[in-house]
Amino acid sequence: MNAVVHLRQTFRPVTDWLVPLMNELKTNALASSSAKAEQLARNQFWFRQILRSQRRDKTCLPHFLGLSTSEFHWMAAGKRYRLYDELLHDTEAERERQASDLRQQLLEMRLDEWEELRNLLLGHRANNDDSEVAIASVVAAGCLGGGHLWRDLGLVSRQELNDLLSANFPVLAARNDRDMKWKKFFYKQLCELGGGYVCRAPSCDQCSAYSDCFGPET
Repeated sequence: MNAVVHLRQTFRPVTDWLVPLMNELKTNALASSSAKAEQLARNQFWFRQILRSQRRDKTCLPHFLGLSTSEFHWMAAGKRYRLYDELLHDTEAERERQASDLRQQLLEMRLDEWEELRNLLLGHRANNDDSEVAIASVVAAGCLGGGHLWRDLGLVSRQELNDLLSANFPVLAARNDRDMKWKKFFYKQLCELGGGYVCRAPSCDQCSAYSDCFGPET
């Protein structure tokens, strides 16, 4: 009996810090799992909406939304985005469609630009779920269009785009505290990273093209 008491007294200091640590790890794991599920659910919704808009010719995006064929079908085949009703099931037809897709050809002509935009986004991702990588690719492709980004992605409004960017790339989105138009903002970030300047004006407030970068997007 004395031996048992001795063992308890010996290991008690260990259990005093080990049990709370295990509980904390368990709590953190549950929180991480919840954040991952919430992020995936949000991105499923946005991805489906963007895809539907593209199929109705309401975006600037190519057929595979800026993703490779394998990435696109991996997500669909894995039921990751539940898009069976949105897809052609003939893989060969999909490949032929991509080959003749003018928007895909234009994206490939500006591939370096697309990669810079994508890397900018990925460098600021929330790291809650891998779906953020797909969203970064799609948003980067949308930046190559000629309209407002939310329109080129086929979203309902700029506010919906704000929500998408804040959820997936929160630190980067928070930098746009003056509500700069998103495409202008992203390219400004790239210019600053490269040591260049967006324009010759000493500041945005003194720029003659201020309204091109700021103001409502209708």
